[in-house]
Amino acid sequence: MNELFPSPAAGLFGRRLKRARAHRVPVTVITGFLGAGKTTLLRRFLATPDGRGTAVVVNEFGATGIDDALIRESADETVLLGNGCLCCITRSDLQQALRRMVVERERGELPDFRRIVIETSGLADPSPILQTFATDRALGEIFHIEVVVTVVDAETGADTLAWSSEARKQVILADRLVVTKTDIAGEGAASALTAQLRTLNASAEILLAVNGELDPTRLTQAASDQRNTFMAETEHSDGIGSFVLNETSPMPWTVFARAMETLMALRGPDLLRVKGFLDVAGCKGPVVVQFVQHLAHPPVELESWPDGNRQSRVVFITRDMTEKQVRDLFAAVRALI
Repeated sequence: MNELFPSPAAGLFGRRLKRARAHRVPVTVITGFLGAGKTTLLRRFLATPDGRGTAVVVNEFGATGIDDALIRESADETVLLGNGCLCCITRSDLQQALRRMVVERERGELPDFRRIVIETSGLADPSPILQTFATDRALGEIFHIEVVVTVVDAETGADTLAWSSEARKQVILADRLVVTKTDIAGEGAASALTAQLRTLNASAEILLAVNGELDPTRLTQAASDQRNTFMAETEHSDGIGSFVLNETSPMPWTVFARAMETLMALRGPDLLRVKGFLDVAGCKGPVVVQFVQHLAHPPVELESWPDGNRQSRVVFITRDMTEKQVRDLFAAVRALI
């Protein structure tokens, strides 16, 4: 089962076109819709020699950070930018987090990172991030945007692009597009998706990745062209919400599995993303569970809890679905079993 009057010291979106960059910290922005595979791609990158010395800023949509906990052990520094989408409410948090990291590095409180990776929320429009680097002169003196990478799921990406303005903006703003899950998508799905991506962004390099396997240089090398696309919309699609299912005692796997099977069968298209740690009866470590619409990823048991908190916490990002409806379903399944 990613201003009208930018700083004269900065180029478009923080890319200085005439000034040498050697003294500044390069920034990679990884974006992509919910469940596209951003975290898997990032974890693979951090495990390579190219990923050494990387500081990671993670923004999640939801009250509980799951990606943050999964990545934290792999990165020199991880900053979780609170609840909500960075494009809507945490732009100042991004600036503050980056400034704090620089100060703490100078004090010796952080490792001497040589690169920043910003993993955006799956619902984020990356343009405010790029705008921040273009208009904040102080940040522009220290950092520069090297490349914007958008991850697109071959299994559900085509449908998502059809209804989600956020997903389309993520593709339009990309320097590179990474198509994932080609191994489980239907025959011809990757080719059809690639053609769709080309209509939205004809100049971006398109790459394929299975289980996050990608040449790490594609996340670090500068793009060949300096993109100047800018889209100002930041409103989310109507009906999208987030909540966390918490459990203080171990949950029988059968209860969770049957409840999720029912949700996928009845409301699969509206189950945008489910991801979290589950305290399953009989398991020593947490079980990582992930669902994207009708697709269930195989559950994986970790050797130990990444943060010492053994409480189950599963983040649901849904469309037109309430927390009460989901909790009532789980309660009904538990009572029946």
